[in-house]
Amino acid sequence: MNQENNGAKSGQAATEVATLAGGCFWCLEAVYDQLKGVLEVESGYSGGHVPNPNYRQVCTGMTGHAEVVQITYDPKVVSFGDLLDVFFTIHDPTTLNRQGADVGTQYRSAIFYHSPEQKAIAEQTIARLNAEKVWNSPIVTEVTPFEKFYRAEDYHQEYFENNPDQGYCRVVIAPKVAKFRKHYMEKLKR
Repeated sequence: MNQENNGAKSGQAATEVATLAGGCFWCLEAVYDQLKGVLEVESGYSGGHVPNPNYRQVCTGMTGHAEVVQITYDPKVVSFGDLLDVFFTIHDPTTLNRQGADVGTQYRSAIFYHSPEQKAIAEQTIARLNAEKVWNSPIVTEVTPFEKFYRAEDYHQEYFENNPDQGYCRVVIAPKVAKFRKHYMEKLKR
């Protein structure tokens, strides 16, 4: 799904799309799947220069892509700003090209905006968080125009849900999901 659904002729979008990179896409997908108003989350790749990359290519860091989630959401239920509040809670946006032990440009923090409004909200959110000194270091999250989304291989989709006992899931993803659930209890689907 590369395009937003523009809905009725009134200009009000029935659904909107957000594309976010914050380290391993498995972590982001596991969290956003649980958020009210999120209709679909797909893991994939954006921001690179090689058409139709696969996971092995992206892992080399040579394609320029970041691991991303593409989120289709209902803006009447959850706003783009809400999605960003979650985003900046569940990953460290101050580390350049890394999240924990995951190192490389494919693990960078990035917001691939789909509209001028998303760009403005992203820039305002980053400025606010930096001013509030939420993090000890400045936020290095890229804010860049969305160009293309390549869906990751099927085995990456719903990875945490399908592999809860896998080591990475237990040690890295489960704590992020627990942190999210604790901070956003009232915004959970179930």
